[in-house]
Amino acid sequence: MTDTLRDRSVVIFGGTSGIGLSAARQAKAAGARVTVIGFDAAGAERIGTENGFAGWRAADVTKPETIAAALADIDHVDHLVLLAGTFVAGTILEADVGYLHRAFDERIWAAMHALRALGDRLDSDGSVTFISGALSDRPNAYGTAVLAAASAAMEAFARGLALELAPRRFNTVSPGTTDTPLLTRTLGDGREAYVDALKEKLPLHRLGTAEEVGAAVVFLMSNGFMNGETLHVDGGARLV
Repeated sequence: MTDTLRDRSVVIFGGTSGIGLSAARQAKAAGARVTVIGFDAAGAERIGTENGFAGWRAADVTKPETIAAALADIDHVDHLVLLAGTFVAGTILEADVGYLHRAFDERIWAAMHALRALGDRLDSDGSVTFISGALSDRPNAYGTAVLAAASAAMEAFARGLALELAPRRFNTVSPGTTDTPLLTRTLGDGREAYVDALKEKLPLHRLGTAEEVGAAVVFLMSNGFMNGETLHVDGGARLV
C-alpha cells in the first residue's frame, strides 16, 4: 500500500522529532519526497540533512505568518500531516488563560492557517492527517480538561473537513502514551515513576513507540479509502 506514496510530496509539521520524525522516515522509505517542519530552524536543518529529506522548514504554529512562510515556496502538497503541539496542562480556575489557549492555537487554529496558506496547492486527491490523543476519550482530573477538549476537537474538525473540502481526505491519529522526547520533557524527573505505574495498568504493559504511531500516520496517508476516521494506536488504553 505504501507504494502509493512514491514520488508524492509529503509535508509534516512536527516532523523533526518523535512520532513526526518516525512518520517522515517511513514515508521517505516508501518513496515520498518529505519536507519536515520544526520549531527550531537549526534543528530542522540538522534533521533534514541527516535523513536526506527533500526539504526542511521552521515555524511556530501559534503564529500564522510563520506557517505561511514555511509553506510559501512549496509548489504542491499531496499529503499534509499536522503533529506539532505541546502538552498544555493547567486547571481552568488557576492556570493562565493565555497559556491554556495554546492547546487550541497549536491544533485547531494551526491546522486552519496551514490549510488556508496552502489553498489549491494541496492536491484535490490528497490527504490531511491530524493528531489527537487518548485524553479525548479518557480525560483526567489533573489539569488536562482544555487539552482533552482540543484533542477531541481535532477529531471533529477532521470529520467536518472531510465533507467541506472533499474529495481531499481528512483523518486523525490518536496515540496512547508514547515513548517520545515530548514525554520526557513533560514529565522530567517524574518520568520513570509515572511510566512504571502506567505499564502496570495498560493491557500490553508497555508504552507505544514513535515507530508504531508513525506507521499509523503513513497508513492514513496511503490508504485512499480512509476518510473522516480516528485511528486509535493506544495498545488498548481506552479499555482500562
